Amino acid sequence: MKRTPLHFGALIAMPLMVLLPLLGMWLTGRLAPHHFEFPPLTRYVEHAPFNWLAFVLMATSIVACCLPVVVRMCRRTASNSPQSTVHSPLSTFPLWGWLGIAFTIITWVIAWNRFSWAASIQYHTFFPLWLGYIVVISALTQQRKGSCLLTAQPLRIAVLFAVSAIFWWYFEYLNRFVQNWFYFGVDSFSAPRYFAFATPPFATVLPAVMGTAEWLETFPRFNSGLQDWHPVPLCKPRRFAAAWLCAGTLSLSAIGLVPDLLFPMLWLSPLILITAIQALTGSTTVFSPLRTGNWQRIVRLAVAGLICGFFWEMWNCRSAAGWIYAVPFVGRFKIFEMPILGYAGYLPFGLECAVISDLVLRQKGD
Repeated sequence: MKRTPLHFGALIAMPLMVLLPLLGMWLTGRLAPHHFEFPPLTRYVEHAPFNWLAFVLMATSIVACCLPVVVRMCRRTASNSPQSTVHSPLSTFPLWGWLGIAFTIITWVIAWNRFSWAASIQYHTFFPLWLGYIVVISALTQQRKGSCLLTAQPLRIAVLFAVSAIFWWYFEYLNRFVQNWFYFGVDSFSAPRYFAFATPPFATVLPAVMGTAEWLETFPRFNSGLQDWHPVPLCKPRRFAAAWLCAGTLSLSAIGLVPDLLFPMLWLSPLILITAIQALTGSTTVFSPLRTGNWQRIVRLAVAGLICGFFWEMWNCRSAAGWIYAVPFVGRFKIFEMPILGYAGYLPFGLECAVISDLVLRQKGD
């Protein structure tokens, strides 16, 4: 069967991703003006308190999903298989990478200190911090393999910045229905100022995650044993995709109705919807390599999301303008401002970043 381009299913899914949460609230008579408030300042979701049973069940589920991958990689690396050989750098670290390091360090110092002479710019350090990160991670990739997305596809990377801003604004939209995070330092902003303030940092999300994934690809030890692991064949793939689509549709429609129970679906439902429609329309998906047992790209993308998540939370913790979390049931044991189990959300988020980025970079995975 001839496969349609991978972007076809994603383009069909996008209107659904926007309309379904509104539809669920409208059908139940719970759609209210505060769902459209901008900037989003009103707090109207009362979150459930911490619950040990929910914490243990969620932690167990996360460990059960991640541990087999870690064990597989460790075993294959220890076996000194050909895939676990060290990838030696092909070139010296580029000058523009050193400039990126210096730029990031200077911005970091300004962001975490309250210098009176820098008061006017301390609210705007997140964008330059991540711009520096993108340059540095690209330089590390350039050193290790002789090229990187930033230098090989500069025009598409520029487009990726614009797409990234729209991409993260969508998650800001979904957060209106669950209210898992709130921003501080922006209470006095008008709507135009808030949009202008937030959009540049949002534009760095996709380039950062994809740049990190590309860097991870240069480590054969990291990918060891994942190219020929468990195949995931489906006897009736179209039926499975249809069921997957129903699950994504229902969860996204109900996310604002039971936010305490469905808040993890904020990160899972968009991925489910897009990949299900891609599969139904005959497009390749981010999960397609699993049919032959190739888990390399899936794991790289998940870890890239987690690495970027660590830096997002770290740079947020002492920022003049940032965010705090209100997570039901599992909101304790924070690393920076993020509850420890919340970091698991960055794993599927890395895959979502790839689904959208592939439309721009025209990648089809391994």
